[in-house]
Amino acid sequence: MNFSILLLALAGLGAVAGNAAPLSVRVVPMGSLPPPLLGFLQEGLAQELGAEVSLTENLPLPDFRHEGLRQYRGEPFLQALADARTSEAGVILGVTNVDLFVPGLNFVFGLADPRHRVAVISLARLYPEFYGQPRNPQLFKERALKEAIHEIGHVLGLGHCPDPACIMHFSNTN
Repeated sequence: MNFSILLLALAGLGAVAGNAAPLSVRVVPMGSLPPPLLGFLQEGLAQELGAEVSLTENLPLPDFRHEGLRQYRGEPFLQALADARTSEAGVILGVTNVDLFVPGLNFVFGLADPRHRVAVISLARLYPEFYGQPRNPQLFKERALKEAIHEIGHVLGLGHCPDPACIMHFSNTN
């Protein structure tokens, strides 16, 4: 699953020798997440995007839980990540286990804010168990990495792609 050539070429930010510095991604856990999962994302993003990927300390969940639902509004997650940005360049990717939504959509797998170079992914609906399917760690990891790359693509200025096989295709199903 090598998306780096297409994604970085379209974004004009490739780690091609002599052309540009490698993409820098900071992965920020938001809420409680297992360290092995964060390590997997760090390694997968570095491999697939040719990026320099670092892990940072956990940020608390923003206090914007939807009353009566087990969901959180997604926009405050982006704001918390933007507020946590230091002067360094690069992309900040928040990762959370809570279910996110935005007005007009009953859920989102992730959100991006290209202006602040931040994105967040929700792992909640990427687990096969969420849909009553058997636990499948490999499928879950594949989904999580694809969603992370998709949101980083948005941060880098890419829009949605009409091809269902494209990493930038809009998805509202698992």
